[in-house]
Amino acid sequence: MTRFAELTTTGIGGEIAHFVEATSREELIEAAREAFANESEEAPVLVLGGGSNLLVSDDPYAGTVIRTATRGIEFGEPDAEGRVLVVAEAGEPWAALVDATVAKGLSGIEALAGIPGATGAAPVQNIGAYGQELSSSLRRIEFLDAETGEVSWLDAAELKLAYRTSRLKRGELRGAVLRVELALDAAREDGLGAPIAFPQLAKALGAEPGDRRSVQEVRDAVVSLRASKGMVLDPDDLDTRSSGSFFTNPVISTEAARELPAEAPKFPAGESEEGVKLTKLSAAWLIEHSGVPKGYQLPNSRASISTKHTLAITNRGGAAAEEIAELARYVQARVRSEFGVDLRPEPVVIGLDI
Repeated sequence: MTRFAELTTTGIGGEIAHFVEATSREELIEAAREAFANESEEAPVLVLGGGSNLLVSDDPYAGTVIRTATRGIEFGEPDAEGRVLVVAEAGEPWAALVDATVAKGLSGIEALAGIPGATGAAPVQNIGAYGQELSSSLRRIEFLDAETGEVSWLDAAELKLAYRTSRLKRGELRGAVLRVELALDAAREDGLGAPIAFPQLAKALGAEPGDRRSVQEVRDAVVSLRASKGMVLDPDDLDTRSSGSFFTNPVISTEAARELPAEAPKFPAGESEEGVKLTKLSAAWLIEHSGVPKGYQLPNSRASISTKHTLAITNRGGAAAEEIAELARYVQARVRSEFGVDLRPEPVVIGLDI
């Protein structure tokens, strides 16, 4: 019987009662329609991509898991505004999609290189890194509605993409992502990509924020930075046996942010719907400065903070799901006690209390 431990980057999770792997769009539609039609509270349905943003209990899962293993990328021709439409199957590995667009000189997602997981999961999370977010390039998704079984294209605006969330992640839209369509900038004659927006990336490239480099240079620098933090999958590196960044960067009112130490990183984050000015904090900084260092482990636990990056919680070998959850709760408690800030998990958590 298939276990989540075989399907997730943490190597953790219990047995699955009913597992289906769909390798074509037609198989995915058929499997999703059947599964959702027979779904119940006791036997839920989970559509799975690369398993890189998921933490699941070790208890048996009584429902159906559909693993999206479809492949394929289609490139359109540049339009009058110099935009190229790219359609990718939901099961296409995201990192492979980025590399394929970079090879064609297209700009828009090069700073999202090296992120594990499947393309269909990217809009669920509204993935982002090093100054780019999927929301800037996503045009629409092809979606199978869980309630009706109907397939239609949904514009990006309908997903209400926000920082690491969407209507898909919040459960307001339930179903299966079948394909993703991006609008990227066509290759420039000078070979340069978009202005570099993230200071750490600019430094790695020997540039200043706002400078331009080729999309290949940006892609390579991003992958190198991610690898240095244990954020590129490597079977020989235990620090990569995680679900990536475990906590999102907190967004709080600018007024509340003024109460934090002056040296705490703070970034403008717009306004709330009520007109309150918001500030984004660095979860990694909060964790380290609350007394939780890299490599930290609770006594007798097989879970650990990554030795390279405080945002990742890793399985050091045979860790139980509850050990990961216990360490996550400890980190939350330390940050709350030290700074009065609540950290929220970034991965989808199933069957555990965090």
